[in-house]
Amino acid sequence: MAAFNAPLRDMRFVLHEVFQAPDLWARLPALADTVDADTADAILEEAAKVTGQLLAPLNRSGDEEGARFDNGQVSTPTGFGTAYATYIEGGWVGLAGNPVYGGLGMPKMLAVQFEEMLYAANSSFSLYSALTAGACLAIDAHASEELKQTYLPRLYSGEWAGTMCLTEAQAGSDLGLLRTRAEPQGDGSYAISGSKIFITGGEQDLTANIVHLVLARLPDAPAGSRGISLFLVPKFLVNADGSLGARNPVNCGSIEHKMGIKASATCVMNFDGATGYLVGEPNRGLAAMFTMMNYERLSIGIQGIGCAEASYQSAVEYARERLQGRAPGGPLAAEKSADPIIAHPDVRRMLLTMKALTEGGRAFATWVGQQLDLAKFSDNIDERNNADALIALLTPVAKAFFTDTGLESCIHGQQVFGGHGYIREWGQEQLVRDVRIAQIYEGTNGIQALDLLGRKVLGNERASLRLFAAEIRAFVDSPAGVAQPFASELLAALERLESVSAWLAGEAARDPAQVGAAAVDYLHLFGYVAYAFMWARMAAVATERRASDETFYAAKLATAQFYFRKLLPRIHSLEAGIRAGSEPLYGLTTEQF
Repeated sequence: MAAFNAPLRDMRFVLHEVFQAPDLWARLPALADTVDADTADAILEEAAKVTGQLLAPLNRSGDEEGARFDNGQVSTPTGFGTAYATYIEGGWVGLAGNPVYGGLGMPKMLAVQFEEMLYAANSSFSLYSALTAGACLAIDAHASEELKQTYLPRLYSGEWAGTMCLTEAQAGSDLGLLRTRAEPQGDGSYAISGSKIFITGGEQDLTANIVHLVLARLPDAPAGSRGISLFLVPKFLVNADGSLGARNPVNCGSIEHKMGIKASATCVMNFDGATGYLVGEPNRGLAAMFTMMNYERLSIGIQGIGCAEASYQSAVEYARERLQGRAPGGPLAAEKSADPIIAHPDVRRMLLTMKALTEGGRAFATWVGQQLDLAKFSDNIDERNNADALIALLTPVAKAFFTDTGLESCIHGQQVFGGHGYIREWGQEQLVRDVRIAQIYEGTNGIQALDLLGRKVLGNERASLRLFAAEIRAFVDSPAGVAQPFASELLAALERLESVSAWLAGEAARDPAQVGAAAVDYLHLFGYVAYAFMWARMAAVATERRASDETFYAAKLATAQFYFRKLLPRIHSLEAGIRAGSEPLYGLTTEQF
């Protein structure tokens, strides 16, 4: 397995050249004195060292050993505790956190690139801090000042960890079915009782305390999802002076034995009258929790990009060294018994697919990060509102498309290795197993597709889609867009997306099954158009600057050409599948399956 090296050159290209992040930060008052190009580069370089030298070496050993459960206690694999202590010394958990409570206040555009490095190096390790960062967002946005002061500094520092406790055995995607109860205790706290499953990091030996964010129902709560409240439930109660007090009656009943991310403890958590504190308003917990869930959805999408990058690096190294057969045009290494397999067209197809999807995803993640920064920090109300609308539209695309194409890329990487890709010590089979969960948790990709088409496109009469289309047309009409070589293909793809969307709006009114039948194909069509937008933007920069670095920018343009010629045409078959309607799904009776 090749050592992981963060793709710093490409990250700087996307951050500084394509999106000109330092110029954006300079005009946002909250960021102007916090971060500039030099600061960002220094953070990325240090992050590359932490992920490549500290975390990546623990990836395979962590997978082999896994998290262990014994009588309610969870032990993380050998080396994780020491690595975690070093990791939090650098302040990485609070990288984008609120500086009022001890976070570093860095922009999301920078944080998404750090998250990619984390997932590429060690997905299991990354999840412990990812859940903490998400919990911090929900607490910062919705909790009382007292709870913020008590919990956020130690969560940002990494001394304590956070979790998200939603799922129950009978309530997965349908949270309206959850049964966990919250009884008022007369002192402003609540007694939380119930069981939650699939809780990442619900128990571990890395931190002194674990702060659970738990969805539960108050006694007089309305039925369904409108009757859910959010509670902060610590593993150990916190004394007035900030020290840890008595153990709260919240315990791990078991951990799951999983296909992948084996070093990440996935727990069954039992709350037996545990003391909890209301976060936000009663019966408004789902809205508060979605602050965390939307962060986690983008983060888990980035897991797909990170795993794909790790797979690509390993596959390229192997393809350059593995000798098999001769190149189609004749020997490239006549002095050797065979040519490197990177000479073969099908191997190049797989490697270029991985490269185009991963680099396109990196740019798209950074663009979503830009929208998050604008929504949070801009002092222009219209700019904030537009960014908010784009975030709502793009989050399900990011989560699902990053992870669907991430799995595709990891499978290609495994295939490049041939039989060795199926063998554990080469590392590719672990990446396939680890990335597979990303399509499932934080809302399955089918649910993301329903959210995109049903709520974010048709639900607001395509207003957000028009905003997205306006971004693309504004770029194409700009001097940079006019000069880049793929404008016509990008506009044609956008028009196809708009045409399909308009057709679906009419069909959905006629056929109630149409949204569900079309949703996944529609999300993929949207994803390929979004990546085309990213590749056109990257091609514009590469065209302008090619003479300054022929090797890098020529490779970028060649990859863009591959994307537009070989991958973007997938939208034609996706459109055909969408326009086939829902009828083919109902040709069988239930008994005929």
